[in-house]
Amino acid sequence: MTADQAAPVAAPGGLSRRARRRLSLGGQYGLFIVVVVLIASLANWPQLHTNFANWSVAKTLFPDIITVGLRNTAVYTAVGFGIGLVLGLVIALMRLSPVLPYRWFATGYIEMFRGLPLLLIFIFVGVGVPLAFPGTNIPGGAVGQAGLALGLAAAAYMAETIRAGIEAVPKGQLEAARSLGMSQGRAMRSIILPQAFRIIIPPLTNELVLLCKDSSLVLFLGITLEQRELTKFGRDLAGQQGNTTPIIVAGICYLIITIPLSLLARRLEARQRREQR
Repeated sequence: MTADQAAPVAAPGGLSRRARRRLSLGGQYGLFIVVVVLIASLANWPQLHTNFANWSVAKTLFPDIITVGLRNTAVYTAVGFGIGLVLGLVIALMRLSPVLPYRWFATGYIEMFRGLPLLLIFIFVGVGVPLAFPGTNIPGGAVGQAGLALGLAAAAYMAETIRAGIEAVPKGQLEAARSLGMSQGRAMRSIILPQAFRIIIPPLTNELVLLCKDSSLVLFLGITLEQRELTKFGRDLAGQQGNTTPIIVAGICYLIITIPLSLLARRLEARQRREQR
């Protein structure tokens, strides 16, 4: 390589491309810092502290926000995830079935429940089911109702995730299992599904994070004080105290659940990418 080839190409203004790129990035960083400092200098910090970070109000929330709000949120999320996973697996297998009515039903279910707002599903479970089937009580009370509503919605998304995982397993795995005398069902249970679930663990973890946040809609089921999740707990206390600090504390409690799950999902995705190389 000659000296002329090794030298950086200078732009018409006298600066090389690398220098201009660094100058542009420095300008963007500088502009960002100026905007942040300007916003911080204009904010009314004493007022924000009084209304959103009032420690005297925040400390009155404990330990109930943990033993009631956080606990119920975790329970609603876990039950909804369990129902959604089982139902989603059934829907995914129906979606892949050679039986045409099964595929029609699975496709209709997925499109309908992915298209409906989750609030309407909660209203349907809390109001529609008792009206449609008088005298019928969903087992588990508020936990059962919340889990069913969350599970019905989650199943539509999980079904597509599970279907994609099954289709990602090489077809030769199923053919090899059948050549060994395994039935279609046994091959699916023993060979295909274990590999598929290993592939889809990261997206399922992300779905768990979404369900945790969606559990805030449980308040539309008419729950009691002991059945309140974090959002309902924070709203009730904010109304009683005349201060929005309880809502901020409830949000922090959501982060206690969602941030570790999000980090876990990213680590699982990174490990999966390394294994595929």
